Amino acid sequence: MEKYFEINKNNQNIRCKLYYDKKHTIEKVVLFGHGFAGHKDNSAAQKFADRVLTKYKGIAVLIYNLPCHGDDVKKKMVLQDCMTYIETVIDYIRSELQPEEIYSYATSFGGYLVLKYISEHENPFAKIALRCPAVNMAEVLTKTIMKNDELELILKGKKVQVGFDRKIEINQQFLTDLEESDIQKIDYLDFADDIMILHGTKDEIVPFDVGKTFADNNLIEFIPVENADHRFQNPACMELATKRVLEFFDF
Repeated sequence: MEKYFEINKNNQNIRCKLYYDKKHTIEKVVLFGHGFAGHKDNSAAQKFADRVLTKYKGIAVLIYNLPCHGDDVKKKMVLQDCMTYIETVIDYIRSELQPEEIYSYATSFGGYLVLKYISEHENPFAKIALRCPAVNMAEVLTKTIMKNDELELILKGKKVQVGFDRKIEINQQFLTDLEESDIQKIDYLDFADDIMILHGTKDEIVPFDVGKTFADNNLIEFIPVENADHRFQNPACMELATKRVLEFFDF
């Protein structure tokens, strides 16, 4: 079953989608984090949720729009708003759904945000699975997602619309905040046992070696997925990722 709803708290309007089986009490929630310029109707999240609901009882999957993403009402992308959204959604899960445990499955920019969040707050997740996390997000945005002329305009103080399905308004301050929040410089050894990273060997957005180096430096389990691109568009690669994530969560 799918349910769309909004969280209106702390002057925020966060649009969410919950996958659950109404026949069972929700005992565990997987918070799914989408990538840059993605949205709550993410197809990978839906496929993952379908598998979870088919195989397990009492598990729900929740995904929400990041600020300025999908049909979110914000127009200006601010890194701190992303942190506020995560915190607000976690508070909602705890107070309204009241599961025994919360898990995180995030990809790309969503993975970056989860890692940033747990470095600044108490870790609320029993386990964290990351697919191609953009641990070098500032570089990904400026060197891969953005075009040269777009970066030049931003450096001149202009605002630029960047992205894929929906264009996101980016300015110099957002780039500066990303550069100052370089999670590659943070020690995640205390979290390592509860984190797993899957990364495609043919990732065209976040270089494979960047993800592997980050995992090695922090003693995080790292699973290379042969021939997978950034979005794991090959069904066999996505199937493998789902299988390994569910094994790691050990529901």
